[in-house]
Amino acid sequence: MVMSSFFKLTLILIITSTPTSYGETAITTATCTAIHQQNSPISKCNYVKTNTGCVPKGYINYLQIFYCNFSQFPQLGFIFLLLWLVVLFYILSNTASEYFCPAVEHLSKTLNLSPAIAGTTLLPLGNGSTDVFSSIIAFTTSTDGGDIGLNSILGGAIFVSTVVVGVLSLLITYRRRIVIVDKPNFIRDVVFLLFTLSNLLIIIIIGKITFWSSLFFVSTYIIYILLVSYMHFNTMKKHKTVIDVADEDDQIQSTRVPLLGSVVDEENVIHPAEKPVHFEEEVVLDDPKRCIVTFFYVINMPIYIPRRLTIPVITKEKWSKPFLVISVALAPLMVALIWNTQYGKLGLKSSMVIYFVVGSIGIALGTCTFAFTSSTAPPQKCLVLWYALGFLMSVTWTYLTADELVSLLESLGNIIGMSPSIIGLTILPWGNSIGDLTSNVAMAVYGGAQGTQIAMSGCYAGPLFNVLIGLGFSFVFVSWSNYPASYVVPEDPNLCETIGFLVVGLLWALVILPKRDMRLDYTLGGGLLVIYFCFLFIKLARALGLLGASCSNLID
Repeated sequence: MVMSSFFKLTLILIITSTPTSYGETAITTATCTAIHQQNSPISKCNYVKTNTGCVPKGYINYLQIFYCNFSQFPQLGFIFLLLWLVVLFYILSNTASEYFCPAVEHLSKTLNLSPAIAGTTLLPLGNGSTDVFSSIIAFTTSTDGGDIGLNSILGGAIFVSTVVVGVLSLLITYRRRIVIVDKPNFIRDVVFLLFTLSNLLIIIIIGKITFWSSLFFVSTYIIYILLVSYMHFNTMKKHKTVIDVADEDDQIQSTRVPLLGSVVDEENVIHPAEKPVHFEEEVVLDDPKRCIVTFFYVINMPIYIPRRLTIPVITKEKWSKPFLVISVALAPLMVALIWNTQYGKLGLKSSMVIYFVVGSIGIALGTCTFAFTSSTAPPQKCLVLWYALGFLMSVTWTYLTADELVSLLESLGNIIGMSPSIIGLTILPWGNSIGDLTSNVAMAVYGGAQGTQIAMSGCYAGPLFNVLIGLGFSFVFVSWSNYPASYVVPEDPNLCETIGFLVVGLLWALVILPKRDMRLDYTLGGGLLVIYFCFLFIKLARALGLLGASCSNLID
């Protein structure tokens, strides 16, 4: 899932060289598919080094490693890449659980946000801000960018609202937790998303949009946030009345009402004595187990240290002044380095100036942190700024890892001979939303009752944010550049199909949850996953030429 990721901006370049409707309508220009036509290991290595379609989207050239460094031992090379794939997945999930989720939790508590507000603001902001930037860049910098932006946003929306919600429901049920979602807030989110998709479908069918229409499209999100705020403060007001009447000691843990009606664990309440303990505190390990733990500790250090040195953490459990000073100093430099190496395209002198300025800012921030923080306890002032910085840097690491992950997956697809159209249908949309999946699942699993509600709210508020703000502002910019003429929306009949499946998934949740008393269960999760796999099956069939376009008659 700030996510001023750098991955989703890169994704535009990936999709540009693959068919746009997740692999259906564009002509591939620079691919690496001819690698399998080379006869010798030397020719394959030379092809990978000289063909622009084999240039990695991340930082590591996996094709060159496989075909050049492991040319004599391809099986070993494949195992190496699979092991690195496991490491990347671990970094992604661990960053979400250890850094991103605590940052969201502490930031929402510091700002006194309910799960509804956090789920509709912080989580969409973290998971979707790069969708906004990438959509705007796609619309304004490429001739077929509108098609790319539409497919990227809608493809991510259907993945989050079906797969992510489905996985959350199955995990909650598997863990034997009974989670009851607040009905009014759930209906509000789904209805707004359905209304937004209906407006977008009308725009696609008409084939053009004016500047004033684009402003109306964006303004829907303002109405949504106002309604969320009204419901939040109304709930707080009612709850405050309840607290005033009830005994203060009995109500001290309920000062903020979660949107969950109730969360019941079938194993009842876990008492402090029953909580799991850390092995270093109370568990004595024998020599073999100690060796294993030490081994994994050493292996984990290269993964742990870079994040610890760049993500500010001020929790009591992980408090360390040296780490905080270093992370505050290095965080701006890391952001500048990533941006310049991936997207800046600046000359040497300009890069050096940027690094000097950003480095100076980092040193200044580190010096202030060293001077005004205690060595024995984390800071107690300006908590919002501290948690916000940790939030932003955890988001940066999440999408930096996702960027490298999708690059590796695309390379593995080329190695096993997967066609670009299939890559566009599977690897790209999955990689596009893997940050949302890991962050939302981590929130639900490790965040308790409120974490589950934040994750559920984010699964619907996130796509709404991406569609209304990402596509909305893209429409505003391109229609303003054409004013007073209208902006002509790219013709892609398969967009109707994507919106149709997205609506079906929303309606399924809207019908099943009330019938199940708003409980997350196997019926909801399994149905949503079936809907997504039907969508994927039809897309694959069309990519293979077994089906025609979906709603060309409507657009024509």
